[in-house]
Amino acid sequence: MTELQSLRLSTGVDLDVAISGDRAHPPVILLHGFPESHRTWRHIAPDLARDHYVIAPDQRGFARSSKPQGVASYSPDKIVADLLALADHLKIDRFTLVGHDWGGAIAWMAALQHPDRIERLVIVNAPHPLVFQRTIFDDPDQRKASQYIRRFRDTSIDQGLTGAGLEKFLGSTFAHHVTHAIAGEDKAAYLDEWSQPGAMTAMLNWYRASPIVVPAMDETPPRPAFLDAPFPPMRMPVLVIWGMRDAALLPSQLDLADYVPELTIEKIDAGHFVPWEKPEAVIAAMRRWGI
Repeated sequence: MTELQSLRLSTGVDLDVAISGDRAHPPVILLHGFPESHRTWRHIAPDLARDHYVIAPDQRGFARSSKPQGVASYSPDKIVADLLALADHLKIDRFTLVGHDWGGAIAWMAALQHPDRIERLVIVNAPHPLVFQRTIFDDPDQRKASQYIRRFRDTSIDQGLTGAGLEKFLGSTFAHHVTHAIAGEDKAAYLDEWSQPGAMTAMLNWYRASPIVVPAMDETPPRPAFLDAPFPPMRMPVLVIWGMRDAALLPSQLDLADYVPELTIEKIDAGHFVPWEKPEAVIAAMRRWGI
């Protein structure tokens, strides 16, 4: 990737953005998830940059990008607005959008709300909003796997996520979702990004601002009405790439045919963080699909 550029967007935030490739080539925007940064795509962006104009931001709250105060600053609508403001800043009209984890959740929303801007959509281990909420209510295994969200919404954990607390987070909570050890340059980069002032609280605020309802295992809350109402289909081709050893997002998330008319699913033997666990397989899936 190229050196990061700091861009001031019309939404009022400064985002560090890695840009590579020729501006004359088709644009692709890569959105990382929690608890990462543009580095999610470190093994993938160079290949895409051979024939694409590649934009990979550090999203608000992450690494050295802006960290506005308050949970409300991290609601999904504000993050979608950042995405469109970034495209506008770079004078990009329509683009291919790729998202992993939280970046994928934002990508689903952006594509549903702004199909005029998103030409094609690539989702990597990120749940469709309706399917995710429905399975949290109807699939006990997915509800159990999603209980970590309740823990992340507890603001009392923030004070422990400094110094040795970050090492513990990396070695336990984070490492639980990857399929190989995090060490050396990768470990140093994560700890550096998480150690930025306010970073852990800002990153966790994405979970706190989300409207997704995650009941306790013994709880029976009111069922959201939208779960049983008509839901708009995606209006562009969608490629879903899925690491099948994901412990947080279970295979029920792939029941997408009713909501994605032009759907391609590629399954990979990897954990949740498949973009850097199996980058060659992700690149191959994208290339087979026509990117």
